Amino acid sequence: MKDLTLIIPAKFEKESLPLVLGELEKYDVKKIIVLQEDDHETINSISNFSCEIVFQKKLGYGSALIEGINNCKTKYLCIFNADGSFDPKELPGMYDLLKNNQAVFGSRYKNKFSGSDDDTWVTLIGNKIFTLMGNFFLKIKISDILYTYFIANTNLMKSLKLNCNDFRICIEIPLKIKNSKERYCDFASYERKRIKGFKKVNELKDGFLILTYILKSIFLKT
Repeated sequence: MKDLTLIIPAKFEKESLPLVLGELEKYDVKKIIVLQEDDHETINSISNFSCEIVFQKKLGYGSALIEGINNCKTKYLCIFNADGSFDPKELPGMYDLLKNNQAVFGSRYKNKFSGSDDDTWVTLIGNKIFTLMGNFFLKIKISDILYTYFIANTNLMKSLKLNCNDFRICIEIPLKIKNSKERYCDFASYERKRIKGFKKVNELKDGFLILTYILKSIFLKT
């Protein structure tokens, strides 16, 4: 997987990010850490690891992903969490599916081998509803529309011209990949409990933003 770069957005992850990078050392991949320039504790915590650091020019989760994508130089990229919730053991299986697809989305709800240790009842119900809306109205054929553990062709990702600076990017990415007419699929993934830190998603605020983006996409056919 020498042609794969992991894009790792990080925000106040001084406890978890070093452990995540240590777990990734056995994999022959490149790593881009995207964070804010004033997050000195996180920056100092990874000083002994080989990775590229990109400082965010704009705030927001979406901005971190976009800046990471724009700085990627390998053929493929993967969005990878800094909190330990993504299992790197799944990377080879997802990467192998790129033989016949331009994007592979992890899914916590695909089959009995998938799941989550981090879902609450609120996020579970919300994810299920948003996924059903995406499947039925937007024709996005994946079983977990809000899970951003995915691997894709870098040129494809750059061609999408992503512009959502917040968590709406979770919908923008699969929708634009579907609209690109390129082949994609999903892959059974198990979300682990985060090592430390706090959930960056505000279930009500970000859920409302995601809902409005879906509704806008349905009615304006974007």
